[in-house]
Amino acid sequence: MSREGWTRVAVRRTYLELRSLAELKPGRLPAEHVELRRRFPIEPADYLELYTLVGERWLWRDRLAWSVEELQRYLENPDVHVWSAHLRGHTAGYFELKRHPDRVVEVMYFGLAPAFIGRGLGGWLLTRAAEEAFALDASRAILNTCTLDAPQALPNYLARGFTIVREDQYLLDVPETSVQRQTDLQRLTTRS
Repeated sequence: MSREGWTRVAVRRTYLELRSLAELKPGRLPAEHVELRRRFPIEPADYLELYTLVGERWLWRDRLAWSVEELQRYLENPDVHVWSAHLRGHTAGYFELKRHPDRVVEVMYFGLAPAFIGRGLGGWLLTRAAEEAFALDASRAILNTCTLDAPQALPNYLARGFTIVREDQYLLDVPETSVQRQTDLQRLTTRS
């Protein structure tokens, strides 16, 4: 049952993989120089700043439920790699990779800060995430997205050479304002 101000929506989650670096279709280079920084070590507060900057509008909540101690342990794991992109002194986006014991590297989180969406950086940043995944000796790179993510997310993954391996659907309670924002974004994207 939904709470007041919240609504239950059906969410489609799509799982994708890139089997080798040779399958990567690089995105175009940004028009301006973008600095990519490996964030190790990274403090939980700095990590949450990136996570919230990029994910708040897409309802990313998983890491917000972790205690500072849980997040600190996670970020100290040598198989976790956080990279941030910077343009003219502003954080443009970030990605987080996690190497699993079977050599699969998962793109745990990926995205752009709101001010940098639609500026041609997403394809390049995803290219760099895939390159860094395979630099970790990945047997393949995996990620998932859902219908709550940016409308550009799935098309970007497919354009870079990721292929869909499966989909599932689940129900999620979200703030009603988020549903309206997603509808507005979809409408704007289809007009462009």
